[in-house]
Amino acid sequence: MPRSRRLLPWLGALGALGAVAAGAATLSVCARLRSLPVAPAIDARLVTLDSVAVRAAELPFLTSLIVTQHGRRLLDVYYRGMSPERAVNVKSISKTLLSPLVGIAIRDGYLRGPDQPIAELLAPPLAPPLEDGRRRITLAHLLTMTAGLEGTSFDNYGEWVGSGNWVRSALERPLVCEPGTCWGYSTGNTHLLSAALTRATGRSTLAYARAVLFDPLGIPLASWDRDPQGIYLGGNNMRLRPRDLATIGQLYLDGGRAAGRQLVPEEWIRASWQPQVTSPWNGYDYGYLWWSRDLVGERVHFAWGYGGQFLFVLPGLDATVVVTSSLDGTSAGRQSREVHRLMGRYVIPVLRFDCASEIAHCGLAAGPRASSATR
Repeated sequence: MPRSRRLLPWLGALGALGAVAAGAATLSVCARLRSLPVAPAIDARLVTLDSVAVRAAELPFLTSLIVTQHGRRLLDVYYRGMSPERAVNVKSISKTLLSPLVGIAIRDGYLRGPDQPIAELLAPPLAPPLEDGRRRITLAHLLTMTAGLEGTSFDNYGEWVGSGNWVRSALERPLVCEPGTCWGYSTGNTHLLSAALTRATGRSTLAYARAVLFDPLGIPLASWDRDPQGIYLGGNNMRLRPRDLATIGQLYLDGGRAAGRQLVPEEWIRASWQPQVTSPWNGYDYGYLWWSRDLVGERVHFAWGYGGQFLFVLPGLDATVVVTSSLDGTSAGRQSREVHRLMGRYVIPVLRFDCASEIAHCGLAAGPRASSATR
């Protein structure tokens, strides 16, 4: 049975199972309540956040679920031997965590901006001389996965990490399109960002990340994989605790400020969430290493790691959701679909209607509140 920090009553008469207008996230609570259809037949499993935790436990590989709203941790549950202090491999969430580092480095003058060509940052002997379309690859192309280089992920990953120089290998792969004209997910792109940060700042990606982001947030960031030249792997295998991910999500909700300091430029956060391209995989939007989509009427920005590792940020609900999953025997695609289904059918509806008093305040009729069998 999962351990829940707090139970949150849900409204029994108003269902949020239908979609709302795209602009609803900016409306008042009352306007949003009135915009949704009344659904008198509500699944009893949806009545409390504790019920959400029970539903999450049914996902076969899920190991943690954290839900925060208005800066408060509403749900903090762990499964299958997971614990709050245990760090997990967040896989490609590591890619998204490079995004704020690039934004900070631009603000502090180490990088010129997203349009800076990587040829100015990566030179022999670390990288090959850049010719043809490779000379036109910019930081923005790496951030949006539109560099045009053949990918190093999936079937190519083993060959790539087995090479003697990951930067050179990534840059020497065939150009499948002109930079900026096609989307191709590749850990090689984010490793080139790690190499660019290392060259520009004069510090390893680990040292720089600790200094400008993780230490100020009180998050311990351990060492992870490095390439043969000593550059930290950009985009994979960072290890963090689920609560650390929630802290990063809250930082983004707060416009990049924490403990009175502007850690990440607010304009960089807005740019990171601005759709730059649509993924042909799934139709989701992609910004500066952040995914975005509309889910039951909410605009959701998220970091996504293999096997079901997620950090969701929901500005319209002032909320974050963290999910981690075991990598043992998981069906990665199925687990990710189940997590999105959990968000759309359970978590978002509960977050929308977190207090029955809102109904009375808005002059709307509320039906009887269902009781929770998990209390």
